[in-house]
Amino acid sequence: MEPPRKPSTLGFVGASDIFQLLRDGQPRTRAELSSITGLARSTVALRLEALRATGLIGPTGGAASSGGRPPSQFALNPTARVVIGADFGATHATIAVADLAGDILLTRRTARPIADGPEAVLGWFGTESRGLLGELGRTEADLLAVGMGLPGPVEHDTGKPVNPPIMPGWDGFDVPGWVLGELGVPALVDNDVNIMAIGEQTSSFPDVTDLLFVKVATGIGAGIISGGSLQRGAQGSAGDIGHVRIERGSGVACPCGNFGCLEAMASGPAIAAQLRETGADVANMNDVADLVRHNDLDAIRAVRQAGRDIGEVLTTCISLVNPSVIVLGGSVSRVGEHLLAGVREVVYQRSTPLATQHLSILQSRVAEKAAVLGASVLALHHALSPESIGAMTEEL
Repeated sequence: MEPPRKPSTLGFVGASDIFQLLRDGQPRTRAELSSITGLARSTVALRLEALRATGLIGPTGGAASSGGRPPSQFALNPTARVVIGADFGATHATIAVADLAGDILLTRRTARPIADGPEAVLGWFGTESRGLLGELGRTEADLLAVGMGLPGPVEHDTGKPVNPPIMPGWDGFDVPGWVLGELGVPALVDNDVNIMAIGEQTSSFPDVTDLLFVKVATGIGAGIISGGSLQRGAQGSAGDIGHVRIERGSGVACPCGNFGCLEAMASGPAIAAQLRETGADVANMNDVADLVRHNDLDAIRAVRQAGRDIGEVLTTCISLVNPSVIVLGGSVSRVGEHLLAGVREVVYQRSTPLATQHLSILQSRVAEKAAVLGASVLALHHALSPESIGAMTEEL
């Protein structure tokens, strides 16, 4: 007869719940797991056996012994399976394979216009994904899930793009359905700036619960983390600050069909176009960045003004969500301090002292890795969720 045991503070505790306790990588003994969950050690042993059968956890050696044989410890086996994170921008694509601890194992980045359409872009993604798995000595059987960011609005519940302005042919396309049919795993799809916010917060600011990630590239958008959670809004369009009207943009047409949008004045193409009007030989933001690095005054002024324009919109964002950290990322942010200086100038001038007394405005620390890191986190969150682990172990 088993001795009386205290009720579990977790309610019903199945194998998937035991797994969630081991996801942090900290080794624990059966006795420790029994104490945490309130389950009998024999029950814990059954749950652990079910998890060990999946390969997701394993023994890690013995804990300190108080006499006799040291008790076994168990922890997450990060090499057991993998996920894939993918970032699709307007003109580029990046794919990364990550282990179960979220560490990137292999990355591939290449020019790949999103305007080529879903069949061409996703066909390339499927081929490259298999190639990366093969380079790591893995197969599709080792893959648990895919996380993906797209440069346009995404309906979160379905993963389908919704009227994306720079993605012809993508509207309503069933991206998760395509990935499931091609690679046999679920796909979690989101707007690219949302996954960049997740990647930056997870990698660089794990203790920050209120963060705004601003991507400044071909377009401009923000990923909002408030109270520790990503805020997508009712239809997934939260953070679409690129189409907020600014004072300097009066009468300037935006590709969205409106006039005076921030994106029409402060995006990479907009900055390059403004410099061409002064006679500068620039085709894109890379050329602008080269001029800034060579201390070209016109280029520096244009970039700093773009920062002021962005700062104008961010003052409203700060009043609404009160972040403690604002991170600038995307191709335009590579010009560095000049863009930051323009943003800071307006934000600290116009925002209230209470909102800015502990506010940091910084350049992205993980730069172009932010999106694939965030996409990998998105995939892991799904693949290692209680529901997914429960299905693997047929819930005990």
